[in-house]
Amino acid sequence: MATESTDESADHHPQRLTQARLYLLAAASAVVTANAYYIHPIIAQVADDFGISDAMIGMVPAFNQIALALGIFLLLPLGDWISNRRLTSIFVTCQFLAIALMAFAQDYRLFVAGSTVLGFFTIAPYLLPAYVSKRVDPAQLGQVNAILTVGIMMGILLARAGSGFLGEHFGWRTVYVVAASVMLIVSILLPLIMEERVGGGEPDPSRSYRGLLLSLGSIIRHYPEILRSGTIQGLSFGIFLSVWMGLGLHLTSPDMGYGVDVVGYLAVFSILNLFTTPFLGKLADRLGAKRARVGFAGLQLVGVALLLFTGHSLWWLVLPILLMNFAGPLVDITGRMTFLSQDPDIRTRLMTIYIVMMFVGGGAASWAGTAAYDWGGWIANAGLAVCLSISALGLAIWSYWEEKVTQEENSTGDPPLP
Repeated sequence: MATESTDESADHHPQRLTQARLYLLAAASAVVTANAYYIHPIIAQVADDFGISDAMIGMVPAFNQIALALGIFLLLPLGDWISNRRLTSIFVTCQFLAIALMAFAQDYRLFVAGSTVLGFFTIAPYLLPAYVSKRVDPAQLGQVNAILTVGIMMGILLARAGSGFLGEHFGWRTVYVVAASVMLIVSILLPLIMEERVGGGEPDPSRSYRGLLLSLGSIIRHYPEILRSGTIQGLSFGIFLSVWMGLGLHLTSPDMGYGVDVVGYLAVFSILNLFTTPFLGKLADRLGAKRARVGFAGLQLVGVALLLFTGHSLWWLVLPILLMNFAGPLVDITGRMTFLSQDPDIRTRLMTIYIVMMFVGGGAASWAGTAAYDWGGWIANAGLAVCLSISALGLAIWSYWEEKVTQEENSTGDPPLP
């Protein structure tokens, strides 16, 4: 399939990424990603302040995730066409303006609007893996994606712990004032870290924006596996969001009686994952993406199933949350590995398809999770997560089995016996 030449294509020989810049990009990813997760511990506070129901507050994360999926569909493909540095500068500035609106909104509709716009422009963390993949040895994709994922995990961890503490002691608006201040700093510094387009900053005039979007269909036809990887990640991300929406409501309910800071402190236990994820990224490089994904999806199911039995004890909840936080990012890493070794000129668009599916799943599960809690409490919320996890594991096994069959056919020249 013919594709246009880009600033990151092999013809331009982009500079190899230094370790220092990789870690700076991971840190920037942490800050930018955190914006979507401040709501988790303070969700009950925000609902009370605006006087809305548990089901209605689910609109905030749901619209944020769905807008992110739409933004990725419309904006992320530009990464195969326009300087990633220029795009990143625009996106992070728009995020800063949106989160500032959330901090000072006095009407719930304005708050939801700010969160939705914030989601639409949260593109940088999903532009960076394709950007980085073109500047590292393909044999290091698992390790490098693990480092970027650690950055994202750190952002989520700090967002939930910091949001819970600030919300409990200074009010939920302080959370967004601090977040807006940090985003202003990132919007200034991130473009300085990234390499400008080699050979010029203008998009290829032979390619239209409409043609770029329409090319997504052609890419799917040539690489249909991206749909399965995207669906698995959509289910996995949906598990993560629905459970944390449920935890924010469950732990602060009259039955449990904890403050919003406790919801944030519970997330601190996942700090162990910051040390294990890079090592397991290397393991995935050795095992192969699809084989490793089956194992991590299975571990995720074990963690999710335990939620049904541990939901009424704060300390027992630590075990399933650790297992889920341990396995979930690795399902994502192995999913990205299945396509980030493809032609450099289509990697950003493959990432577009993958992330759109991820956030459509996450947005739907966010709302479903709060609605399930509103209907049947914690057991209903956890039951939804179990169903999502079983589906993700089943698709991962199917994908790995198909790969094994293809390898056997290629090695023998004949289809395997039934």
